[in-house]
Amino acid sequence: VQLQASGGGLVQAGGSLRLSCAVSGLTFGNSAIAWFRQAPGKEREGVACIVSDNDDTVYSDSVKGRFTVSRDNAKNTLYLQMNSLKPEDTALYYCAKVGGGPWYWGQGTQVTVSS
Repeated sequence: VQLQASGGGLVQAGGSLRLSCAVSGLTFGNSAIAWFRQAPGKEREGVACIVSDNDDTVYSDSVKGRFTVSRDNAKNTLYLQMNSLKPEDTALYYCAKVGGGPWYWGQGTQVTVSS
């Protein structure tokens, strides 16, 4: 199982970025996939999750209303659209297969928001 996150970068506060997570080695449409982030000196935080059966989504309070998680089952890809970015969103963002069974983690992609 491999998860490859991309799309990070440097953006000014108020700007937008879209992260992608390409997944291989598992049945993507049947898997719950999530985005996490970790800022320097802080614990890893769950940001958004999309579940497998009905594509319900869950967001942390810190990003609700600004971030949108979605998936393209044909491309085995998860997305995170991030709008109205704030300096406190600066972190290394990871995607992971979560839910039942073993969890798998991808490498992170850095998001830096300047004030």
